[in-house]
Amino acid sequence: MAGVDPGSATPPQPSRPDPASPADPAPADIGALDRLHVPVLADRVAELLAPALDGPSLLVDATLGMGGHTLLLLRAHPETRAVGIDRDPQALRIAGARLAAAGVADRAVLVHAVYDRIGEVLDEHGPADGVQAVLFDLGVSSLQLDEADRGFAYAQDAPLDMRMDPTTGITAADVLNTYSAGELARVLREYGEERFAGRIAAAVVRDRQHAPFDRSARLVDLVRAAIPAPARRTGGHPAKRTFQALRIEVNDELGALRRAVPAAVRHLAVGGRIVVLSYHSLEDRIVKQALAPLTRSTSPVDLPVDLPGHEPELAWITRGAGAPSDQEIAVNPRAASARLRAARRLRKAAA
Repeated sequence: MAGVDPGSATPPQPSRPDPASPADPAPADIGALDRLHVPVLADRVAELLAPALDGPSLLVDATLGMGGHTLLLLRAHPETRAVGIDRDPQALRIAGARLAAAGVADRAVLVHAVYDRIGEVLDEHGPADGVQAVLFDLGVSSLQLDEADRGFAYAQDAPLDMRMDPTTGITAADVLNTYSAGELARVLREYGEERFAGRIAAAVVRDRQHAPFDRSARLVDLVRAAIPAPARRTGGHPAKRTFQALRIEVNDELGALRRAVPAAVRHLAVGGRIVVLSYHSLEDRIVKQALAPLTRSTSPVDLPVDLPGHEPELAWITRGAGAPSDQEIAVNPRAASARLRAARRLRKAAA
């Protein structure tokens, strides 16, 4: 494993989170949050990344959230430093408070950014010879789901926002009120894999002529009415796919992921490891398509040995996409759809 020489690069400086908002936990609540917030596949992630973090090292948590994975890894590896990236300012404040309460904030820098800026962040905060570990835990966070006013959850009536960073960008209401029927149908079909995308999009365009969409309950009722009754009885909540599609569109999640994974791999040191947790087939497919070509030789197939510079750059650590155990799902039901892929860097990329 290629370690970080503490003297070879400027170490990350502690973050200075903004003052807590009224929705943020008070310091007295941090201990309760540590007990209640269970990171998805935490033990498996720790097991996969441990060999890369054995000694002076830099961990990049590209989707920090409330900091659960990073907190566990910093506690387990006292010589590891961390760069945590998240687009959600509230999540960064909570993560900063948790790291401070655990006494490890001096080994972490937290950056407000979308994870597709991982290259820029590491150009500033990472060593020139690469980082030892990168973690992506994709999708919507528990914090965002549980905050009713964020509009992510179809089970609660709330403003149709769905921005992971509520300080910038379009909202779900903007999408519903301004996209054409064709554009809406494309979003629902591609990002929600919704069979009745055309029917739902047509209903939205028709209904918004009377009043713009601004609350989630109205959208849920519309989707339920647009989907044929037999289809409503299978496949979970009828609005699940529509809400997923809107969230992905609002936050450009798949576009960001396509940009982020190659950038993360470019900054991975030889011996370094990347672990990605995804929560639906669209994410997992992008991760596989980004990593799989790098695990194959580019030498002509009829040669007995690889040509220099044509050997695989990565090797899979996991076989296929790992899933959580029944025991993990029982403890943390939100882990049910998680799929995990992990790889390690074998050699430097060709110049």
